Amino acid sequence: MSKEAYEASYDEAFFERRGYNKDIMPKNSSQRNSSAFNFFTLWMGAVHNIPNYTAVGGFLLLGLSPLQVMFSLVISSFLIAMLLVFNGYAGSKYGIPFAMQLRHTYGDAGAKLPGILRGVVAGIGWFGIQTFAGSQALLILMNKLIPGYEDFGNGHTILGITIPALIAFLIFWAINFGIGIGGGETLNKFTAILNPLIYIVFGGMAIWGYMTAGGWHNIMNYDITTKTSGIIYPAILTFILIFNSLLGVWAGPGASVADFTQNAKSTRSQVVGQISGIVVAHLLFAISSVFIIIGGSIALGHQEWNILTIINEWDSIWAILIATGVLLMTTISTNATSNIIPAAYQLTALMPKWINYKRGVMIASILSIVIMPWKMMENQDSIFVFLNAIGAILGPVAGAMIVHFYFISKCKINIDKLYFDLNNKPKDLKRINIPAYIATIVGVVISLLGFIPAFRIIADFSWFIGFISTGVVYILLHLVHESRNKNSNLEERQ
Repeated sequence: MSKEAYEASYDEAFFERRGYNKDIMPKNSSQRNSSAFNFFTLWMGAVHNIPNYTAVGGFLLLGLSPLQVMFSLVISSFLIAMLLVFNGYAGSKYGIPFAMQLRHTYGDAGAKLPGILRGVVAGIGWFGIQTFAGSQALLILMNKLIPGYEDFGNGHTILGITIPALIAFLIFWAINFGIGIGGGETLNKFTAILNPLIYIVFGGMAIWGYMTAGGWHNIMNYDITTKTSGIIYPAILTFILIFNSLLGVWAGPGASVADFTQNAKSTRSQVVGQISGIVVAHLLFAISSVFIIIGGSIALGHQEWNILTIINEWDSIWAILIATGVLLMTTISTNATSNIIPAAYQLTALMPKWINYKRGVMIASILSIVIMPWKMMENQDSIFVFLNAIGAILGPVAGAMIVHFYFISKCKINIDKLYFDLNNKPKDLKRINIPAYIATIVGVVISLLGFIPAFRIIADFSWFIGFISTGVVYILLHLVHESRNKNSNLEERQ
């Protein structure tokens, strides 16, 4: 069925009678309002945030020069952009969200587990952690701006968090909730405001780092103490390790990008917007992160990889306020694009008759408090275990989705079958796509082997290993399945 025929034949009531709410219906032309500029600004905040700046400090400890780290960040941006564009094509072509793209890959029943892992576990868990991390920056500001604020509550704690920290968390949580409940339109307006601020503030901070360090030569030749624990890889493998780390950070958005590309005015809009936006954002990030971190380290007289610590040492309260404020805004943008919106859509897909998008945001936001993310932040190792596990799981999911759409279905989706076979012809519906499931399980198991000390090297390259192994296994299983079908058809004819 052509797009024009579909839009003429079905309305919202038609979908609703079959158990779908408007949030997971395929978007028609009038509902697709995201331009290339919207996609250009969409991910900027997801690049320039507190954890990413801290990660660059970790990359510098791997033994690469500052220039090599900058180069690796730019190359990584092309890989990330390709992941978002290729996996987002199904959304921009057919207007379907991630939940329905999962159903197309894994079958109706099969889509539930990867959907839960992406939306509920990764989305809600990381939303809570990012909100708490951002609230710590807000707490620093509140301590500076409100005399005696840090002593409020006389050191008493509630569920393991001090009262000043809890107030800062709830304030920041409420702001994130407001952006999330507003959905894509609110997010587009927010990122349109944030984008120029990022260029101005982080560009200005990069100039500060350059001037403080005494120029390019001092930054490029800064004596960095490399890490003494863990595996030390040759330079080429270190580059790949950085690529893997950044792809792991983007494992969630890379899998669920259709939630955004379904709103694209055209496929060209999302392709041009995402590639240009991701690459330009990382180009600025590569320069600003290295300049700020090394410039700040030179100013402090010791290696310092926490950007908040560097900012907090500035003399000007206004400079601290502006820089920290923009970092808080980028955290909000990351939370919306990578966490709360995907979580809400997945809750909607799991129970479409009872949960719509806004109810999904409410449920996910409340659960992000219930899990007490400040407890997860008490042990730094537990956070990395959580994030590495999510990356190891979602890399294979993205691999299966891309192989299925491009190699199995040849970039074609039957909207009627995808949405209505469950209601009209249950015997014809593939409840679980066994080859895709087996391939994903193989990829996940191989990736998770990296958590065993003897296989530590796998953990350092888990996203690539999981993505590639799942894709290869899925293609092989599909070829075997096709061969068996041909042989069965020949036997029947004979």
